Parts: sequence; structure tokens; C-alpha cells
Amino acid sequence: MDVLTLVLFVIGLVLLVVGAEALVKGASKLAAGIGISPLVIGLTIVAFGTSAPEMAVSVSSSLAGSADIAVGNVVGSNIFNVLFILGASALIAPLTVSRQLIRLDVPIMIGVSVLAFLFGMDGNISRLEGIILFAGIITYTVFLIMQSRREKLAKDAAAKDEFAAEYSEKPQGTSGVLKNIVFIVVGLVLLVVGSRWLVDGATAIAKSIGVDDVVIGLTIVAAGTSLPEVATSILASIRGERDIAVGNVVGSNMFNILSVLGLSGIVAPAGLPVAASIQNFDMIIMMIVALACLPIFFTGLEIKRWEGAIFLLYYVAYTVYLVFNATGHAALPTFSNIMLLFAVPITVITLVVTVVGEMRLRRTTASV
Repeated sequence: MDVLTLVLFVIGLVLLVVGAEALVKGASKLAAGIGISPLVIGLTIVAFGTSAPEMAVSVSSSLAGSADIAVGNVVGSNIFNVLFILGASALIAPLTVSRQLIRLDVPIMIGVSVLAFLFGMDGNISRLEGIILFAGIITYTVFLIMQSRREKLAKDAAAKDEFAAEYSEKPQGTSGVLKNIVFIVVGLVLLVVGSRWLVDGATAIAKSIGVDDVVIGLTIVAAGTSLPEVATSILASIRGERDIAVGNVVGSNMFNILSVLGLSGIVAPAGLPVAASIQNFDMIIMMIVALACLPIFFTGLEIKRWEGAIFLLYYVAYTVYLVFNATGHAALPTFSNIMLLFAVPITVITLVVTVVGEMRLRRTTASV
């Protein structure tokens, strides 16, 4: 691996972040200017825009025949989004969780995670399965738009306050519209160029250090393409807009599976191959992580600091496992036993006790 490859890899990451920011800014303000509600902007354009790097990388990887990076990027990004981004954001300040997320969006995220696992069980996501996934994101978006039209203006007041400063400014005449269109076009161009350099650099790095494309896709590429989500959620947490931090991650995860994985399966010449290691381990972790959101979100309708710390620790453990497994490290068996026999059971018991305590508290409060 030469220095130029490493430089292009880093520049690719930078272009992805800058491109996503330009795309989100232009699309959000343009949408607000033509009358789309701030709630829909937040759940779709903002969340989907921050997932644009995943889309660019996975689709370009599929076309280039690097299926392991394409699939690993989606699965790794979803794991990274929940464990790292929500964990880091919650450490800054406990994150508010809306009831809609618990009742609707998180169950949908769990469902599409299971669907992706089922589609990948045969080792390939076919073009038809890709179409089904992509149709899901269209259906979800249409549902949100229809739902927003039924809601009264008063119910959207909180969402309007959160997005007004950055996303709800209406373009001033033709020049404002053209300005936002320029932002969108520039963002897309940067995403395409950045994704190409990132994929080429990641592939070269994988070959030079002896790590396969699966691990690179699950770690370096996944974390790199999730940088917009990192910036959006952590900044929202710092600003006190803590429900935005959670909604951004949940929306991005659904977009990753339905749109990114779906479109990648559609454009791949012979479907999208899914590596056995991803089928048997990483997709299962993705489902478990999605499922873990329900009890944690349910308790107090927030993600507490200690719960954020648990998320972060599990992401570190997941990454360590991938590296140990890829390099055949002698500490792998010991590390696996510690996680399976001690860490995981203790976490499950803690969550069960916390949820039971929360349910008893709510019953007591309701009966008073």
C-alpha cells in the first residue's frame, strides 16, 4: 500500500462527510420551502441524508464486485449507529425517546433487520429481494408523509422548534431554490467521488495488512460512512435536541437496510453475495442490537448515561472480537468465553430487572 492510496482513503472520508452535509442542507431547506412538514424532514431527509455515504459506498462496491464491503458496510453501520453513536451521545446527556419511536419506528427497525437476515440466509440477496427491500423504504416514506398530513399543527410544534433553526427556512424566491439545488448537486458529486476513493483505499488497505474485505467493511468503512450520523447525533445531544439524536439513528438504520441494501441488491449483476461470516455472526448481532433498543428505550423513555456506557463497551467488544477473529489471536477463546458466560448474561439480567421495575412503577403511578 502506497502513501497515495492512504491519502485518497482519508480524502474520500472527508468528501463523504462534506457531501452528506451539503446534501442534507440543500434537500432539507428545499423540502421545507415547498411545504413538507419538519417532522417528515427529520425522519426522512435528515436521517436518509446522513446515510447517503452508506448508499454511495455500497452501491459503488456492488457495481465494482466488492460485495463483502457493500454488505459489511450496511451491517457494520447499523451496529455502529446504535452501539457507538447512541452510546456516545447518551454519555454526553441522557437521550429523550419519543413514544412514537417505541410504538412504531423501533419495531419496524427490528422487523427489517430480521427480514435482511432471512434474505441473506441463502448466501445471496437477489434482485427480487432487493426490489422488495427498496419498496419498503418507499412505503415507509409515503406512510410518514400521509401521517404528517393527518396530524394537527399543534402536535408538530416541538418538532418545528427543533428543526426550525437549521432545516425550516424557506428559500427566498428563485435564487433560494437554485441555491439549494446547487447544494444537492454538489453533495451528490462529492459523495460519488468520495465513495470511490474510500472503496479503493479500503480494498488496498485490506490486502496490504492481510485483513479480508468483510472486516474492513464492518469496521473502517462502516465507521467512516457513519461519520455524518456521529456529527448529527452528538451535536444534537450537545444542543439539548436529544430526541433528534435517537430519531436520526433509527431512521438511518431503516434506510441502510431498505434503501442501501435493497438498491445494492438491485444493481449487483447476479444479486448481492452475503459472506458466511456475516450470515452467521454479524447479521445476528445487528438483530440483537436492534432488539436491545426496545427495553432500553422503554425504561423512562430515555437512554441513561450508564446504558450509553454499556452500548459503547459492547461496540468495543464487538470490534475486538472482529480483529481477534481475523488475525487468529490466541486470546480469542478466552475473550469469547468472558463475553458469553459473564458480560452478556449480566447485561440481560440487568435489562430484565430494569424493565420489570419500570413496569411496576408505571402501574403504581397509574393506580394513584
